[in-house]
Amino acid sequence: MQALFAMALKPISETTADPNSYGFREMRGCQDAMQQIFICLSLKKSAQWILDADIKACFDQISHEWLLENIPMYKKILKAWLKAGFIENGERFPTEEGTPQGGIISPIIANMTLDGLEKAIRKVVKKRPDRVNFIRYADDFIVTGLTKKLLEKVVKPVIVAFLAQRGLKLSEEKTRIVHIDEGFDFLSQNVRKYNGKLLIKPSKNAVKELLDKVKTIIKEKRGVGAETLIRKLNPVIRGWANYHRSVVAKKVFNHIDWMIHNMLLRWAKRRHNKKSTKWIVKNYFQNVKDWVFSAKVKISKGQYRIYQLYLASTAPIRRYIKIRAHANPYHPQCNRYFQWRKNNKWVTALERAANPKGGTAIVLV
Repeated sequence: MQALFAMALKPISETTADPNSYGFREMRGCQDAMQQIFICLSLKKSAQWILDADIKACFDQISHEWLLENIPMYKKILKAWLKAGFIENGERFPTEEGTPQGGIISPIIANMTLDGLEKAIRKVVKKRPDRVNFIRYADDFIVTGLTKKLLEKVVKPVIVAFLAQRGLKLSEEKTRIVHIDEGFDFLSQNVRKYNGKLLIKPSKNAVKELLDKVKTIIKEKRGVGAETLIRKLNPVIRGWANYHRSVVAKKVFNHIDWMIHNMLLRWAKRRHNKKSTKWIVKNYFQNVKDWVFSAKVKISKGQYRIYQLYLASTAPIRRYIKIRAHANPYHPQCNRYFQWRKNNKWVTALERAANPKGGTAIVLV
């Protein structure tokens, strides 16, 4: 039932959504949000201050009264979903506030709750509104401004009042105003200017989480063969590298490969504690471009298959083309644009070199 109502609500939510909202929306993603941040902060004349906001327990505290008054759907059904509660370990927990736990329709309702915040901020900013930019992904958002005072005294009170109407509030511990030279983390990536040049890199926390996950997998698979270990690690490393390949990540990729290489070398030494390092390298590592952790598996008489660890550094760096802010997948006039966009979201380094001024030869239809 939620899926059916979601199908009806999606076109409405896409039409009324904030132009620079990118989370849980069709044809949009994290890369669009990060590219918008780059556009807003990369120039010398760009805003220098950022309000890095965090909503306290957003999905769990949205006012039911506000939802029933403002979400355009059958009220009786919506009220039943909101008050249904959830069952965990055989015990029922009532829900007096917030959106349905784990419900299909929850992301749409949460987005519609926060839509209008960008418009509210732009209403109060009279001086140089082009320097005040709002970028949101689900319940995480930032606002850029010319001065710290503007964000603290003008923008922040508007956000607080907007959220209060919906039963929400900012987390004072996690919400902060920072200068671009200090930098901030957003969607697992760090945004910061170095000597006036904006660079977006994978955040330190994101790197640590990946290495911790790899370390856990290696520890859990202590007794398995190299082939099984490679099969378990490759999707994790490949997925992480693909997510970060649109930013300045080559050095980070090389660092990750080196760290994982050392972890696997230690794994092999523990497995064969009486063998020499030379023997371990010969049996577990192949010198392709560099020494790569590998497994040689016999599939039939005289035939072998080689399994190799995926190296993050082999992921090609490809720049991402941001979606148009007002593009709506449900609007007939945008059909040709989205058909073009399916095959033209990514730009290779070669294409950028061919068109250094314009990036790529793109015709938006």
